[in-house]
Amino acid sequence: MTDARDLTLPTGYIDLLGELKNRVRAARTRALRTVNTQLIELYWSIGQDVSAQQEHQGWGSGVIKRLADDLRAEFPEMKGFSARNVQYMTTFARAWNGGAIAQQPVAQLPWGHVTVLLDKLADQEKRDWYASEAVEYGWSRNVLMNMIMNKSLERTGSAPSNFAQHLVAQDSELAQQAAKDPYSFEFLGLSGEVAERDLEQALMDRITETLREMGPGFAFVGRQVHFDVGGDDFYIDLLFFHVEQLRYYVVELKTGKFQPEYAGKLNSYIALVDDRLRRETHADTVGILICGSKNDHTVRYSLGRATSPMAVASYTYDALPADVRDELPDADRLTAALDWTED
Repeated sequence: MTDARDLTLPTGYIDLLGELKNRVRAARTRALRTVNTQLIELYWSIGQDVSAQQEHQGWGSGVIKRLADDLRAEFPEMKGFSARNVQYMTTFARAWNGGAIAQQPVAQLPWGHVTVLLDKLADQEKRDWYASEAVEYGWSRNVLMNMIMNKSLERTGSAPSNFAQHLVAQDSELAQQAAKDPYSFEFLGLSGEVAERDLEQALMDRITETLREMGPGFAFVGRQVHFDVGGDDFYIDLLFFHVEQLRYYVVELKTGKFQPEYAGKLNSYIALVDDRLRRETHADTVGILICGSKNDHTVRYSLGRATSPMAVASYTYDALPADVRDELPDADRLTAALDWTED
């Protein structure tokens, strides 16, 4: 009997096999998402009914525990019917009570993500924002936790800039959303005063975390990018390209307090990138100066005289209070701590 692997493969077989593998993977992913959404809908509906009974019949913790025990006895193969988890379901239903849950981004998240949103955020608009971002960018539970603890929503788009004066309205809004203040570099593990070259090196050593902190859409181009201008040498600290906005971002690092001359230097670097690297299909180059500290009044005066679009932000190593940072678990401990939500 001839082994099928000894056959001479016809033209196009490998391409078709690759296409079919991708199709199977895509179908499996869609199926898993569908199952997850159905589970979230189930938990939400249970939460609605239990919440109604709590309100109208005064159900207490004893009744909820009995309900959880009865559900687990009837469906021993299903996870998630602990008394504590049933209580989470009621909190979930009360938080998202404005219509069909399947239409909400949160319905596309795993249940562990939902409990993080409920535990760490009290404001519903913030819950919706983080849920939407987690879905769009595929955040793990650990990344979601860190984004919340580092106040990503509050920092996004908050850096003082002159974008409105130098970019058309839509571009100005996009660039502003990419500029945080302050940038949180606590993942570098640095403390005390460091030299600019050491900060830059640390950011490169942790490039994955650096790109995450910069925000969605950023791609790293280079560090100490060299330009020769008539025999004069200039070096850009960090150069990024935003793949959605189709624009370069020039990032300059200063460990000290902002000085007006820093804006002039960044202005020149932006002009260089526009002249040497930017293509016709690219949007205007933007600059971000990240410094150790700043006086916002001085920053705004300096930006008002700049001829290129730029923002000025500060950075911190310690975005989290010490007590909160000490309590924040790493990925393995976080997964273990939340395992009961899956049981």
